[in-house]
Amino acid sequence: MIDIQNLKDERNINIKKVGVKGLKYPIVVLDRAHGTQPVNATINMYVSLLHDFKGTHMSRFVEVLNDIREQVNIRTFHSILEKIRTKLHAESAHIEIEFPYFIEKTAPRSGAKSLMEYRCRFLGTNDNGKMDFVVGMVVPVTTVCPCSREISRVGAHNQRSIVTVKVRFRKFFWIEDVIRLIEDSASGEVYSLLKRIDEKYVTEKGYENPMFVEDVVRKVAERISRDANFTWYRVEAENFESIHNHSAYACVEKE
Repeated sequence: MIDIQNLKDERNINIKKVGVKGLKYPIVVLDRAHGTQPVNATINMYVSLLHDFKGTHMSRFVEVLNDIREQVNIRTFHSILEKIRTKLHAESAHIEIEFPYFIEKTAPRSGAKSLMEYRCRFLGTNDNGKMDFVVGMVVPVTTVCPCSREISRVGAHNQRSIVTVKVRFRKFFWIEDVIRLIEDSASGEVYSLLKRIDEKYVTEKGYENPMFVEDVVRKVAERISRDANFTWYRVEAENFESIHNHSAYACVEKE
């Protein structure tokens, strides 16, 4: 049959990214506690397209994904990108994977166990063999407002917050370690299951550790900076304010 995609295009315009977006697919990622963890991922896969080709072969993206879906992790990502670039005969390849990652957490006083969801992201580019790979994590935490605590006769307003961290790195690391670092940098943690004795502990701990959104991003950045494995980071925090109709936001990035 005629291969329309390989026909010559006369418009002389290169395309930076072309591919598939929003593809839902089951993959398997590394899990420190259990070895591996199956997850349902949302995946974007692109390649560059030179001006003299009419189109790319979309089916080949899914073929590559099906081949590697049980080995998607920090160690293999570079080879996955090269496989995409080679399979589609492109100068550059890009892949973005977002997935829910579950970690078992133990309530601080009752010992009740439950699974906590975190959103993780793998963002990679292979440009003629030059690799760039970023790992991201979205972690829910709680914060207590220092100003509210200082000026109030009793209590202080608090809120659930989202901390988003992206890092570049030299060698393998466990996602769980960065999640732990983020949770330790806020007023308190978020749990799926808490008994009353746990709620008392979590509430009082947060009250004793008030933090502005600026404090959170600075503390996360400070702790990441101590690890020479991380060559770059971007830290964002958004507080879903409980007494305002807007969020508080802060961002810090290593230049």
